[in-house]
Formats: sequence, structure tokens, C-alpha cells
Amino acid sequence: MAACGAAGAALLYGPARLFGAQRRPGSGLDGTDEGARRDDAYGVRTAAAFPYLVAVRGGAPDAMFAAGIAALGGMGRFVRRGGSVVVKPNIGWDVSPDRAANTSPALVATVVEACLAAGAKRVYVFDHPCDSWQACYKNSGIEDAAKSAGATIAPAAAESYYQEVAVKGSKVLAGTKVHELILEADAVINLPVLKSHGGAGMTCSLKNLMGTVWDREEFHFKGLDACIADVALAVRPTLNVVDASKVMLTGGPRGNGGSRYAELGMQILCPDIVAADAAAAKAFGAGPGSFEYIGRAAALKVGTDDLDSLDIRRIVL
Repeated sequence: MAACGAAGAALLYGPARLFGAQRRPGSGLDGTDEGARRDDAYGVRTAAAFPYLVAVRGGAPDAMFAAGIAALGGMGRFVRRGGSVVVKPNIGWDVSPDRAANTSPALVATVVEACLAAGAKRVYVFDHPCDSWQACYKNSGIEDAAKSAGATIAPAAAESYYQEVAVKGSKVLAGTKVHELILEADAVINLPVLKSHGGAGMTCSLKNLMGTVWDREEFHFKGLDACIADVALAVRPTLNVVDASKVMLTGGPRGNGGSRYAELGMQILCPDIVAADAAAAKAFGAGPGSFEYIGRAAALKVGTDDLDSLDIRRIVL
């Protein structure tokens, strides 16, 4: 928590670090390196003309997402026409949107609309909250936002919604029960909110997957960092969109009256869940090396935490 509880001013250097790095020559960031789509070593579907990761700042959630997804080649790269999509925000807490403990309702609505515009037949939105799911869905503002955008809100508070899956290659979590909608979806869009966390230090894309499994308690007694990394072997989001507009610096994950915040005004978009969290950790101020689960996930080959090797496009609105 020392890294996460640092002065708010220190976190504000995060965007400068992430946005200040130089483009690598021949990286394809300007669209000059044309090439066919390929699968890289981490299973990320990409193309020479598209960046690996996009970081956007300086706009409203819908404007930042529009700019970011356009830079990645459009939502059609990630959503199959006629397919089903799960949009997985953080809806873990019965608090109002201004607390920034849950994903921005405006971002959820924007992503749902983009999925449907790309041809998705149905879009589901759900989370396995810590507080009452009905209260979380309603008071977060996400239920109304998702429904108005055309999504189906799905419950996740009963064990009958989950199916046991093996976690192949894991270090600790041999198996876990995953929500059936995740297992059936053609695409999973992971929408975490960046904030502090009392146990993991920071919660973002990898930690957001805990809301897709039934038994979250075992993560705590088997080893939180190890299980956060392991579950990413079983649940593989198609795209990760990090909500880092208003970032909770202290008092996470729920927040309290004494929580401190930074108006970061930023989104990170990347198909690679480890790279997304590594970039978020850099924006957070502490860097990926400060959070054990990021290194563990990289060691499992879920993704890469080596930001210096990546094609990153930085957009300021």
C-alpha cells in the first residue's frame, strides 16, 4: 500500500511517463508497416498497421473510447458479426458513480453501443459483486446505462450460473467455477476501473476477472496474487479497456469518506491483459514491478509486462 498511498501529486507523473516515451522506429504506429493480421506469442490478434496498446487522455469517456478503438482498428476486430458479447465492468460495490469504485456507467454504455454497432447479436453485462448485486447494479448507474444502450443485464449471484473449468498451467488454482456467459461468449470485453486495493495494492484488468468466478474467497486463502494470475489462464478477454478517468488513490476497493482521488482523465485499450495492467500500473505511479500478480501473469505467458518492447500509441484529445 505504500506505493498506492503515495501523495496524489506523485501519481500525476504517471501519464507523463506513459505518454512521454518515444515511438520505436518501424513500429507501425503511423500505419506505414502494412501486413496481414497475426497471432503473437501471447495470443493477441494484431496487425502490423495497428499499435499493440493505445493510451488516451483528455476527454469524456465516450470520446476517449472512440479515439482509442479507432486506433486499434475498430470494434469489428474484436466482435464477430452475429455473435454474443460479454461486457464485464467492475460493479462490485453499492456506491454512487462519483465514488469511482465501479466502472463509469458512461463508458459501459459506450462500449455496449460499439459492440452492437459492430454487429453483435446480443451483449450481456454482469459482475459478481461483493455487496448486494441488485443494489450494486442499480446504484452504480450501470444497470440503467447498459439497458439504455441495448444490453441484457445478467445476474451472477447464484452458484448455478457457474461451471467448473480446469485452469491448465496454473501454479495454485487448479480449477474454478466460471460464469456460463463467459464460457459461451464469442467475445469478452473487460472494463475494469483503475483504483487502489487493500490486498493486491492495485486493482485493474487482471483483478477484474475475480468477478467472473464463483468462489472468490479461495483466492484469499490460497494466495491472492497467485490466483489473480492463474485465473487469467481460464478467462481470456478479447479486449481490455481500463477506466482511469477518476482514480481512487486510497481506501480501495470500496472507498470511504477519507479516500483520496486523482482526476487522471485516461483510458488504456489493449487485447493483452498483462500489458494493459502494466501500463495502468505505470500511470498509477508505482509501475508494474510493484504488483506481484502482474509479474506472475507475465511468467505464465498470459501476456507481457515489457512495455518498452511494445508499439504504443498515445493520443491526447
